[in-house]
Amino acid sequence: MVEINNIDLNCPSGQSTAQDIARNEANHDHDETQFSPYVQTKANGDQVIDLMISGAHCSGCMAKIERELATLPDIRIARMNLSTMRLNVAWRGEQTNASSIVAKLDDIGFGAKPFDMQMEPLHGKNELKSLLRAMAVAGVAMANIMVISVCVWAGIDMGENTRQLMHILSGFIALPAVAYAGQPFFRSAWRALKNKQTNMDVPISLAVLLACALSIYETYHGNPDTYFDAATMLLFLLLIGRYLDQRLRLKTGESAQRLAAMQASNASLVTKDGALTTVPASMIKPDDILLIAAGERIPVDGEIIKGRSTIDTSIANGETLPAPFGVGDMIYSGMINLGNPLTIKATAVSSDSFLSEISKLVEAGEQTKSKFVRIADRAARAYVPIVHSLAVMTFIGWLAAGGSLRTATLNAIAVLIITCPCALGLAVPAVQIVASGRLFRKGVLIKSGDALERLAKIDTIIFDKTGTVTLGRLALINADILGKDILELAAKLARGSRHPIARAIADASGQGNVTDTLEDIMGEGLRAKIDGKIIKLGSADFVGAKASSEDTQVETWLRVGRAKPIRFVFKDVPRLDARETIEKLQGFGYQLELLSGDTENMTAQTADALGLKNWTGGVSPQDKLAHLESLKANGRFPLMVGDGINDAPALASATASASPASAADISRAAADIILQGDKLSGLVTALRTAKDAQKRVIENLSLAVLYNMIAVPLAIFGFVNPMIAALAMSGSSMLVTLNALRLARH
Repeated sequence: MVEINNIDLNCPSGQSTAQDIARNEANHDHDETQFSPYVQTKANGDQVIDLMISGAHCSGCMAKIERELATLPDIRIARMNLSTMRLNVAWRGEQTNASSIVAKLDDIGFGAKPFDMQMEPLHGKNELKSLLRAMAVAGVAMANIMVISVCVWAGIDMGENTRQLMHILSGFIALPAVAYAGQPFFRSAWRALKNKQTNMDVPISLAVLLACALSIYETYHGNPDTYFDAATMLLFLLLIGRYLDQRLRLKTGESAQRLAAMQASNASLVTKDGALTTVPASMIKPDDILLIAAGERIPVDGEIIKGRSTIDTSIANGETLPAPFGVGDMIYSGMINLGNPLTIKATAVSSDSFLSEISKLVEAGEQTKSKFVRIADRAARAYVPIVHSLAVMTFIGWLAAGGSLRTATLNAIAVLIITCPCALGLAVPAVQIVASGRLFRKGVLIKSGDALERLAKIDTIIFDKTGTVTLGRLALINADILGKDILELAAKLARGSRHPIARAIADASGQGNVTDTLEDIMGEGLRAKIDGKIIKLGSADFVGAKASSEDTQVETWLRVGRAKPIRFVFKDVPRLDARETIEKLQGFGYQLELLSGDTENMTAQTADALGLKNWTGGVSPQDKLAHLESLKANGRFPLMVGDGINDAPALASATASASPASAADISRAAADIILQGDKLSGLVTALRTAKDAQKRVIENLSLAVLYNMIAVPLAIFGFVNPMIAALAMSGSSMLVTLNALRLARH
């Protein structure tokens, strides 16, 4: 068992999370049989395993893990994602196995176990609850001490014994509260110092502990002033910022977690003797024969060798219409078999299949976003050395000038407190909270902590088509020409099907009966016998019609007996305000593009209807991602607006991203903002609010700097004691909060 004190010796940042507890409790006997079931063999002969890492907190941890594993023989790839704590290792050869990889990780101070996407978020939620409890304790203690101390502050005439009692009561409240609520800062500071590093928690911890120690000294000697209120107030304000930041960071990795949940966990394997057995999808190898029942999700990429069915391919191309597949066609993991059973031959292991590749692309995009350096972080980099230097120089300066040890200590503590980064810590979260409330009232949900800053930089907007600028819902457009009788006849068949085209006919006709002789011919259409006549509703080939090769509209055909087939024409319904929103965005100077997995002809029609000049059809998820990377390489800042699972990698990789509320769960999780309702107008609101929020953040940081320029010299020269320093620090926090509230009125 590894001692908990040794957990973080290798973390350059000195940070800690609740994951360390899990690592401390982990079993360190590295039995190969524990990990071998999770090792997959790729088509090229490489062996791969995904591990969940504990004890890693920063890019330095990630670099160390990858660097140290690369020293093992036969290792080909070692890549870690901090958002999901997933480590992917690939090797080829007999000198290395899964247990030796885990043993190496343990040697360098990190825990590992087989990867489980569902477990990692629990650690972050536990840490969030811990911060909330600490904030509550600090807030209650601060309020009670303020009530006790108000008489002392007000200058009410009281005897020394009464004042002494007030200080003792304050101490009894403050010391246990500080010991509990200060743990996030104390632990982080201690680990940083053990690693011979410093972070912002070091001066914070010093200020709190010195304020408490000085207050005990002052109380013991019967002096008139104590600073228990300053210590609890300091912790409470800092914990607010820390809690808000942690809450927003929890969103990182959410889309990858949802993608993992969509991966089929089991597969039906056909053995050599023809028997059927259920095995974990991770155990499937290339050339294995699998049976895919109706309604099942495809577990790995494969080729159909028997059967014909209709497949929901929305995960791959974002289109709502199912497509017919037969022998020789390739199908991909994550697709859903909607019809007849299929027999397929696996062409890839699960970790190399389509859905896993999408998941990896999403994780890579989120990892890039998580490294985005916010303005407040950049401004805070110089905080630690400057504050330490000022406090030390103040202490030495007063001693050199002939001041007493008590006076020098008081002034040094005042410098630590007055320069405490409460205003800096609240500058960004306060604006985020106010901006989030403003956007919520306008029907826009913001999810990512640094999304506002990234949205403010946007200069290019990329739209997906189906489900984004359109509603992803077909509508019958020639109902007037067809007539009521023909429409109702078709609806008697259509009401018995869940196919999008059938639903459009049923919606156009309204409520009514369903024929009891209905047959669903998979991949072709519907057939029934009504009044002695065979009625067919489906594709042109199914009813014996001749489809136009030049007409790109979505169509279906109805044939009554031997009569001439009748054509039904559909279109994807544009969002009501799509064109108006696009015109506004163009007016603000944004460069707009339309990228779609649909055909070029259909994409061109939509682009023309909405006034979009730049468009591309027939693009894959990888194509969208490559286009975004190209834009970023050329100095552009793209916003991706999409709704499909196939859009998730692009949403995660873009500078910022948005999805409508009707989007797939994966896309909503990967997006920074969610547009409520059926309108796109919230996009304009979000972009304008982001620019306003950026101004408020800069103003807040300027106020924080101005405050320090005025307050710090006063503290250094002894004009401010720790209690006044705490009040001044609180005043600066209130100032940036009030400035942030201005955003709500705009």
